[in-house]
Amino acid sequence: MPQPDVSTGSDALERKTSLDPADWQAFRQAAHRMLDDTIDHIANVGQKPAWQPMPPETRAKFTRSLPLDPRAIDDVLGDVREHIFPYATGNLHPLFMGWVHGAGTPVGMVAEMVAAGLNMNCGGRDHVGIEVEKQITRWMAEALGYPRSASGLFVTGSSMANFLALIVARTEALGEGVRRDGLGEAGGQLVAYTSSQAHVCIAQAMELSGIGSANLRSVGVDEAGRMSMQALRAAIAKDRARGFRPFLVVGTAGTVNTGAVDPLEEIAGIAEAEKIWFHVDGAIGALGVLAPALKNLFAGIERSASVALDFHKWGHVPYDAGFLLVRDSDAHKRAFAQPAAYLQRSGRGLAAGDTWPCDLGPDLSRGFRALKTWMTIEMLGAERMGNAMAHTCELARYLAARLGRDPRFEIRAPVALNIVCFGIGGANDDFIRELVLDLHETGLAVPSWTTVDGELAVRCAIVNHRTTKADIDSFVTILSERLG
Repeated sequence: MPQPDVSTGSDALERKTSLDPADWQAFRQAAHRMLDDTIDHIANVGQKPAWQPMPPETRAKFTRSLPLDPRAIDDVLGDVREHIFPYATGNLHPLFMGWVHGAGTPVGMVAEMVAAGLNMNCGGRDHVGIEVEKQITRWMAEALGYPRSASGLFVTGSSMANFLALIVARTEALGEGVRRDGLGEAGGQLVAYTSSQAHVCIAQAMELSGIGSANLRSVGVDEAGRMSMQALRAAIAKDRARGFRPFLVVGTAGTVNTGAVDPLEEIAGIAEAEKIWFHVDGAIGALGVLAPALKNLFAGIERSASVALDFHKWGHVPYDAGFLLVRDSDAHKRAFAQPAAYLQRSGRGLAAGDTWPCDLGPDLSRGFRALKTWMTIEMLGAERMGNAMAHTCELARYLAARLGRDPRFEIRAPVALNIVCFGIGGANDDFIRELVLDLHETGLAVPSWTTVDGELAVRCAIVNHRTTKADIDSFVTILSERLG
């Protein structure tokens, strides 16, 4: 009786269970075509709509049942071209100004491809991904005036970075025992302070930490939208008189509504005198320290205890690439390090190392976010990146000046950085909303709206390094034509 061909059967089984392509050359060709198409999409983005709504057939494409059988790569990539490319957020477009989104760069795209190919878990252990992340930490410490011993961590975005900074501040205020025992033994209610213009993620961080958003003091602002130092001092004094424990003050380096920068130098002085952790939410503006023309706006940030920032905003690193920098690396580690057996270290091998990223935050599984940031900075250089940031501020002032020459428009807030908020004479809130949404749906431009001093205003956040004066002129023309 003939024996079965075991080797042939084994090979067939492996072909069915392996997730690699059966034909590497065909895969290579398909991948190269997609790379070319993606580069073409970026290179020609200005000739496309700034945004467009998805047709019903595209929405329907993503309501199907779980596929059990494979499809050819050309078919799948065909769906990407037809149903993904045209209906993205639009933040690559030079007239996308609605939200503070970075526009990305081609080098960042290549870095994402390399990082995905390497597929490293950057939670810890001794490999090059950890060293690249440490390099970014040293660069940011240098840029922000922190000591070389500072610690840093890539996270999803500044919402998470702000939350982690609050946890570090809480642990320093109450001691490491709070991690085990909770807030019940705090010995007085913890309270924190930030401006009334701060991002909502600060209140959310208070909630997630268990301290509660009711214990976050919303400090008033001056006419420029900056935190009032008189109001901050008064709030702290009132809380101390009530037996509360002030533990954190958060300054904002670029408010989300108008781009205002709090007086960081003065906040630092108050925080030092009161022995309060001084954190800076620099999601929108902190990277502006790379631009000589902007650096003075952030004076005092070097005196903070921690800074949250987003490379995926003004730094144009592909999403997501948030970052937390902490002056005292020991304090950072005290808040998060775990003694679990499966995280034990050795003096050599892949398990070598002292402090791993998983000691500095809650994530054990982490992607190689550092590579796209490192490649972006290496290829473009800090000076060129800073110049791009300064240019968007110039464009914001240019837009404000253009609108200011037309009596139909009213600038509603000082242009501190790269955000312009303006009203339209005689227009009610419904008109402003409809105007903004019409611009979205026609694909002409993507502004947004916000509320400034109780009044609705059109908001233009000029973040994109692709935006030019000609684009601003085009936007003003579009507005004028819409108003008739």
